[in-house]
Amino acid sequence: MHAPYSVASVLAAKGITNHLSPMDLMTRGALDVIALLILVGWLYRRRRSAQEMPLVLTALNIGLFAAMSAISAGKFPTGVGFGLFGILSLVRLRSAAFTLRDVAYTFAALVIALCNGLPQRASWLAIGLDVLVLVAVLLVDDPRTYNPTRVVKLTLDRTYGDESDVLWDVAARFGRVPLTVEVDEVDYVRETTRVAARFPLEPGQPAQTTEISAVGEPEVPSAREAESVQ
Repeated sequence: MHAPYSVASVLAAKGITNHLSPMDLMTRGALDVIALLILVGWLYRRRRSAQEMPLVLTALNIGLFAAMSAISAGKFPTGVGFGLFGILSLVRLRSAAFTLRDVAYTFAALVIALCNGLPQRASWLAIGLDVLVLVAVLLVDDPRTYNPTRVVKLTLDRTYGDESDVLWDVAARFGRVPLTVEVDEVDYVRETTRVAARFPLEPGQPAQTTEISAVGEPEVPSAREAESVQ
């Protein structure tokens, strides 16, 4: 009667122990989870942001770590590995609510997953790379040096001969002067103008882009109001 197979013999039969051990996988997985908690749970949440981004960062990090672990677990076709990374390259942050800051944190989450997902690497190397990424984000993304703003995209029902007229139109519609106004598109056939106005973020407002279609004639500011804004 044959003795039952041990875990090591089963893994050896599958060609896994040559590249990946259960203890190594659990150690690297714990490092990845700890680094992810610091990145998402602390650093990213220091500012207002899109509510979906923590889920996006977590899914990308854990998914890439799982893919790296599967690729490194013994005999794995090279073409399948390239296919997994090809699928990963299709990921895009298409929502207008996602900012360049969100993209930077997404890249950091992917780098952390790669550092922790590579097998047969010393633990001190993975820890050092994780600390390097987290400290860099901590030092550069300082909320004290950042004034939160909100972008409002408007479709105005007229065209303008001067960009300063766009500023007065947006200010009249919102009752306050925006920090900046950028003209995105001018349609002379439909006589519309698409602009992006940036306002200071008030307490309780989400840090995301809002699209508004503005119709009707705005109130024209007085000359004294115009001089005070300039």
